[in-house]
Amino acid sequence: MLNENLKNRVAVITGGGGVLCSGFAKDLAKFGVKVAVLDLREDAAQKVVDEIKADGGAALAVGCNVLDAESLEAARQKINAELGTCDILINGAGGNSPLGTTTKETLELKDIAEKAEGVKTFFDLDPKGIEFVFNLNFLGTLLTTQCFAKDMVGKKNVSILNISSMNSYRPLTKIPAYSAAKAAVSNFTQFMAVHFADVGIRVNAIAPGFFSTNQNKTLLFNEDGSLTPRSDKIISHTPLRRFGVPEDLTGALLFLCDEEYSGFITGIILPVDGGFSAYSGV
Repeated sequence: MLNENLKNRVAVITGGGGVLCSGFAKDLAKFGVKVAVLDLREDAAQKVVDEIKADGGAALAVGCNVLDAESLEAARQKINAELGTCDILINGAGGNSPLGTTTKETLELKDIAEKAEGVKTFFDLDPKGIEFVFNLNFLGTLLTTQCFAKDMVGKKNVSILNISSMNSYRPLTKIPAYSAAKAAVSNFTQFMAVHFADVGIRVNAIAPGFFSTNQNKTLLFNEDGSLTPRSDKIISHTPLRRFGVPEDLTGALLFLCDEEYSGFITGIILPVDGGFSAYSGV
């Protein structure tokens, strides 16, 4: 059986109540991994845990704020007591904020001379919104790793998997805060891979491209099911001509978590993007 040696390991997944990270939790549980599902919304984490247990898996829901060291430490103590110490840490908590997003893709002269109501330009970006996005994506990854990696030092076959984004390579229009924050996550992944190499912790990241989930369906599709103008541009620049679905990340997840297949791999950011990053547009 592939990935059989993952059985009975303990995985800690932040943002585990979300669409993609809940998929990670369910995927790992199918291979006998004991999964701690952490989320700011404990009810969302519990829903995922209930599904895992219904399928015969072992899982624990933990309400946790990745920006609060005390909350993280309380989560660690609960997980250690009920499941054991962490073998696989997945830093999946992240997101964006409208306060760090521009209304239009590019700045026009009229946006300065005759600013329309409701149009947010680069010059209107709220520093607090930028700070929130950086804290959630980058600082949340750092604090969570500080907490759980303490138990991973010196253990065999342990790894950390961060969730970056294809935005970290080429920033998308309108979302400068999110793109820059994910670039920080990718850079931090490489730093940690070097820093933890001598104590046996491999550190890698997955960079998802454009994924269709229930959460973003209204942003990607019109009511009649056709693509929005922004989505049309995405698909036209994606050689595989579709959006990703959560199941498209399963192979990358299992590959990077299982040292039988990736034991000599650390410090990489693996794109899962349908070829988006390979296409120049012509």
